[in-house]
Amino acid sequence: MSHPTTYHTVTKSFHWLTALLILAIIPLGVIANGLPFETSDQLATKAFVFSLHKTLGVAVFFVALLRILWAVTQDKPGPLHPEHKAETLLAEVIHWVLYISLVAVPLTGWIEHAATTGFAPIWWPFGQSLFFVPKSEALSHTFAGLHWMFGKLMVASILLHIAGALKHQVVDKDATLRRMWFGKGDAPTVAPHVTKAAPPLIAVIAFVAAGFAAYGLGFLEKHDGPAVESAALEAVASEWAVQDGEIAITISQFGSAVTGNFADWTSDISFDPAPADVMGNVTTVISIGSLTLGSVTADAMKSDYFDVEAHPTATFTADIKPDGDSYIADGSVTIKGTTVPVQMPFDLLIDGETATMTGGLTLDRQAFNVGESQSDAASLGFDVDVAIALTATRN
Repeated sequence: MSHPTTYHTVTKSFHWLTALLILAIIPLGVIANGLPFETSDQLATKAFVFSLHKTLGVAVFFVALLRILWAVTQDKPGPLHPEHKAETLLAEVIHWVLYISLVAVPLTGWIEHAATTGFAPIWWPFGQSLFFVPKSEALSHTFAGLHWMFGKLMVASILLHIAGALKHQVVDKDATLRRMWFGKGDAPTVAPHVTKAAPPLIAVIAFVAAGFAAYGLGFLEKHDGPAVESAALEAVASEWAVQDGEIAITISQFGSAVTGNFADWTSDISFDPAPADVMGNVTTVISIGSLTLGSVTADAMKSDYFDVEAHPTATFTADIKPDGDSYIADGSVTIKGTTVPVQMPFDLLIDGETATMTGGLTLDRQAFNVGESQSDAASLGFDVDVAIALTATRN
């Protein structure tokens, strides 16, 4: 239990450990956001700082939970000036805002991270995902907005907390600060603290208001989909009409796989299952702007990567040839105006007038001048794995 005049040593340890962590992660987040990432070295530095920020943020989350669990089981000394009711109420509200923010801010950041893939992993050994969080760019964007807004509320409460401590130390010249420092000191004996309903209720209202503010500012309104307006593709009259399918790509960033897919593409497919050296052909046009690629979607659209403004589409053209019990698409891929010959093996199952196809290939991003400034494969892998699956019906 707490000493009559001061806080328990464990409480003090939690307080100052939390303070050190917060004083580290806030500037780390600001610095990380402002760092450039035009070269491999710059990208590695930016990712390192972001990873450090996220890793310490998760530490804050667990320390805060332990601190709260400890606090609810302990008595603590009451206010030194209970007659100053407004000031005492404000101090209590700020304490509750800090308690909630120490959980809400790192948790929203963690959920934002878990809902997407790519860039700056968390270094704790329990992985990058949370079992209750699906992969969703919309969810990631929503919690990014809440993380930003709750973070501002946290900073405001920290500044008010520091201002209050300085007032007690410099103006009131009382024992408020000494009660939270190590040792019993000469703080006066006061009645134990009694938690009232109003301060935590006001703190909760402040967070609800912050959430509505984030919504009003548009932080919570993004839906799953491309980061930029994608090129409109003309409809094609195909012998085989695609009913559904997916074109997915997987890259490696700092050793972690990042997978995305293109939402908009067309395929003109001609195919005759009768044995022949060439059994048909295919032309697929992909809207680059329809790509979602985890947390790096927006960066993938920039001029150093896909350069979507100058090159809004990519094209795959190939002849379809038999390859033993399977097939191969022998042709070329054009990205950013560069055409590279490719061969894509694939499996095909035909049932009546319906064909189901699965296949894939690996492209070297360097061959298409994608990510030219990222010359280190450890930062951004050179290989890009492409996986295609579709179902088509004969017209």
